[in-house]
Amino acid sequence: MNSLSSTFETLIRTSRKMETKMRKLFLTAAVTALTPLALAPAAMAAKPPSPSCPSGDDYTLAIHGGAGVILKENMTDKREAEYRKSLNDALTLGGQMLEEGYSSLDAVQYVVMAMENDPKFNAGKGAVFSAAGKNELDAAIMDGRDRNAGAVSSVTTVKNPIVLARAVMDKSRHVMLQGQGAEDFAKAQRIKTVKPGYFYTKRRYDQMRKKVKANKIKKQSYIDTPETKYGTVGAVAKDGCGDLAAATSTGGLTAKEFGRVGDAPIIGAGTYADNRYCAVSATGTGEFFIRAGVARDICSRREYLGETISESANHVIHTTLTEMKGDGGVIAIDEEGNYTFSFNTPGMYRGANKGGKTLVEIFEAK
Repeated sequence: MNSLSSTFETLIRTSRKMETKMRKLFLTAAVTALTPLALAPAAMAAKPPSPSCPSGDDYTLAIHGGAGVILKENMTDKREAEYRKSLNDALTLGGQMLEEGYSSLDAVQYVVMAMENDPKFNAGKGAVFSAAGKNELDAAIMDGRDRNAGAVSSVTTVKNPIVLARAVMDKSRHVMLQGQGAEDFAKAQRIKTVKPGYFYTKRRYDQMRKKVKANKIKKQSYIDTPETKYGTVGAVAKDGCGDLAAATSTGGLTAKEFGRVGDAPIIGAGTYADNRYCAVSATGTGEFFIRAGVARDICSRREYLGETISESANHVIHTTLTEMKGDGGVIAIDEEGNYTFSFNTPGMYRGANKGGKTLVEIFEAK
């Protein structure tokens, strides 16, 4: 059994016995770099995805692992190499899927699942803590073919929130579920849940305690400290069928209060896809992305003004968002597979795979 086959089996396994045979593609595809992602069971109550598009190199995938105060001088060479490897591994996984004919929807879901399982990122296993000492997770996914979407917010026991968001889209008549209702739906769909302690990482817990203490002493706002206010992972893709999709997942802001929900699960703010114009996933201070409707606005500018994807994204990030004093970034692709990164912060973990040609960047372009 090769690496990609093992990855799919592990990601999808439920408490029910899986089918004894996987599709031939799972047995022949090879991705050897996925072990470091520590892909663990996602327990999705569904059959493995199957290719539905032409195979080949006519695809585009772009990903991000969060934007913020990310400076080279503050990062060791070892830490930088670890982030680059994680980004490359995610691009390899998604690229292999798209090359073999899997849909953009499946690709963005599985790439985000992989990043949720990587404790370096603020999503899933690596999620930040709220001021109450909890990991409260949000996610969304959107299909550019018919603009169907699914989202969840404030879940605390769902191992891979993006799997639950996909289930909301595919298995319910709703778009967004939150809190206990979302948890109940996860159980009804036999989606893997874990004890809250699974999400604990010392680094994130220490960040929360430091932030809570600083807030009490300095009476700061809980969203005003740069090193703790960014996170989120996301992916956008165009597949061999020409279809677009977007997915986003996050733990939110460090020491967030009062059940705060950011932009990631809000369709049109942090996540959006429309086959005619673009697919977008955002990261940053969610309050501003919600107020500006960032993801939808990027698509709207393409629709009404005929701008390129780069022009649209740059205007929304560097003019609309910046004038509101908001900060963060987006990854976006258009219907032709052109991709762009746009951010007004010192850095953003990001990468792209266009027909097998990959690019990974972290710091602000000089």
